[in-house]
Amino acid sequence: MKFNKIFHSDIDEIGKLQPIGWTDIVPVFKFYIDSPYCRPICVKQDNKIIGIGASIRFEKTCWLAHIIVKETFRKTGIGNGIVKELLTYSARYSINTWLLVATELGQPIYIKLGFKVIGEYLFFIRKIPWAISQAPRNIVSYNEGFYSRIIEMDKEISGENRETLIHNHIKNSIVYIECNKPIGYYLPGLEEGPIIACTNEAGVELMKVKYSTVDKAVIPSVNYVGIEFLKDNGFIETETKVARMILGNDVDWKPECIFSRISGNFG
Repeated sequence: MKFNKIFHSDIDEIGKLQPIGWTDIVPVFKFYIDSPYCRPICVKQDNKIIGIGASIRFEKTCWLAHIIVKETFRKTGIGNGIVKELLTYSARYSINTWLLVATELGQPIYIKLGFKVIGEYLFFIRKIPWAISQAPRNIVSYNEGFYSRIIEMDKEISGENRETLIHNHIKNSIVYIECNKPIGYYLPGLEEGPIIACTNEAGVELMKVKYSTVDKAVIPSVNYVGIEFLKDNGFIETETKVARMILGNDVDWKPECIFSRISGNFG
């Protein structure tokens, strides 16, 4: 099986593999192509793309994402081959942990490759109009003095060094302050808009900011405070659930401090 790097000239063909129910994959693959720490690859037959996937490398961890095979070529080993190629290639960079988010349909494939389930994300959608009128407390806009603390806080909670991903979006962050120190942040410009917070109070106040205008939410199943907030404010849980899976060394992440994930391809 031959694996080819994906280029901007392939984007139109990539769009044809768009799965039903997924967010638009074209902007994401443009991001992968333009980011030196990402590796988007494809498999072709008769010069047509029939399978795609990507890896996103951080310091010691790597995410696998958008493993998609054209429907008529599924169950032929293409998806399995793409995953193995991404694992092998990223191992050259001293990666010792691989992560991904998998649907129920995809989990058996990854389990056979040695991945294990370490968490679950729940999906919510608003059904009742926003009713909170009280302004969120201790919320300020980003300033450069917050940079190192936000990066440190993200490492502590995610268990990864995601600075390369956060760096280009951090100026748009909204920050929760306590004793003049950031203890939570919301990044509205990065994918689904992550909320990371060291305390429940900080997480809830940042959720008030986000969900005054956003009608969908994805949150780790063990963040009971965040889930209660959503249910108390007009959101209902959908049937969608996805597993967070890992291969290699464990990551010391704190899902109870994640009040909104980045996205399915970044955790």
